[in-house]
Amino acid sequence: MMGLTNLNSTHLSSAKVTAAQDAIAALENALAEITVNLSAQDRKNYGSINEQNKLFVNKVYDYNQSQPKLSSPEVDWDEFNRDYSSRNNMETMISRLESVITRLNNAKTLHDYDNYQSGLVDYSFTTYKAGTSAPGFEDKYRDLKQFFMKNSTAAAPPEEKK
Repeated sequence: MMGLTNLNSTHLSSAKVTAAQDAIAALENALAEITVNLSAQDRKNYGSINEQNKLFVNKVYDYNQSQPKLSSPEVDWDEFNRDYSSRNNMETMISRLESVITRLNNAKTLHDYDNYQSGLVDYSFTTYKAGTSAPGFEDKYRDLKQFFMKNSTAAAPPEEKK
């Protein structure tokens, strides 16, 4: 029985690959002034706002918008509002980018699977041809066989029949 192959036979043209790479570069350039590289220690120190704290910040924002007289005069509310807006914009962008990344990973997974299955078919053919002493196939067989050693964690190749 033949394994499933060509699970994803849709391919981007060179022009679309270039357009996507240009769009990524444009995005990187557009965001360059706000992106920050935090060290592991910085990430540990500042942490990530959890869902409960997001609700708290949203409630503080709501009070400031609806009843500003109840807001602390020690807070720079213009900066708070800019941070709040930036945070929401970034969260939306991150969500959209994560969706794109998930879809790209899914498409890549199918292409990887197709490549591996085709490689197994080629390995079976090489094994057969090496068994017939066809020129060049014995060297190719020895070179490919290393990926299927019994101690290896790689998937076993198809049965060798000579």
